[in-house]
Amino acid sequence: MIAIIDYGVGNLRSVEKGLAYVGARSKVTNDPSEIDSADAIVLPGVGAFESGMGQIAPLKGVILERAREGVPLLGICLGMQMLYEESEEGGQHKGLGLVKGRIARFPESLKVPHMGWNSLSIKKRHRLLNGIKDGSYVYFVHSYRAPVGESTVAATDYGGDFTAIVAEDNVVGTQFHPEKSGETGLRMLKNFAEMA
Repeated sequence: MIAIIDYGVGNLRSVEKGLAYVGARSKVTNDPSEIDSADAIVLPGVGAFESGMGQIAPLKGVILERAREGVPLLGICLGMQMLYEESEEGGQHKGLGLVKGRIARFPESLKVPHMGWNSLSIKKRHRLLNGIKDGSYVYFVHSYRAPVGESTVAATDYGGDFTAIVAEDNVVGTQFHPEKSGETGLRMLKNFAEMA
């Protein structure tokens, strides 16, 4: 069973539908005992970093514990950003610290949010990308971005490269919404379910 964490932000139902479509059993939950017994965890999210971290505070301990035990964890959009050490959105705020780096706003010269379909530039292979071609298009909506670093699996160019997919062992994140990214996104959800 894949636990989709319900902490009051995010498009939980579309993630749940996407996982069901690829044959994965999932459950939307905010119950620590269900998260503790899940085979994999999805941390979705839309909105601001500070409020997201505030909302998730009661579940932070169990999420970190499961991630450190090697349970597959997928962060989506804001959920991916929260995997990082910190964000400058609305001031300096600490993240979950599972991935090194700092989330920063796009330069003022760019239109934000960065919204729509953009292509992926694959930097290294990962199980999440099984069957996914370099240059595949996925759907983004965000105003802040993660830098390209050692954990970057795929990047996207919008006024310069930023991390579109990050992976640190069993912890993976997508800045885009796989559940809204057509066949490419559904294939990634299937790949993630198979990691469990």
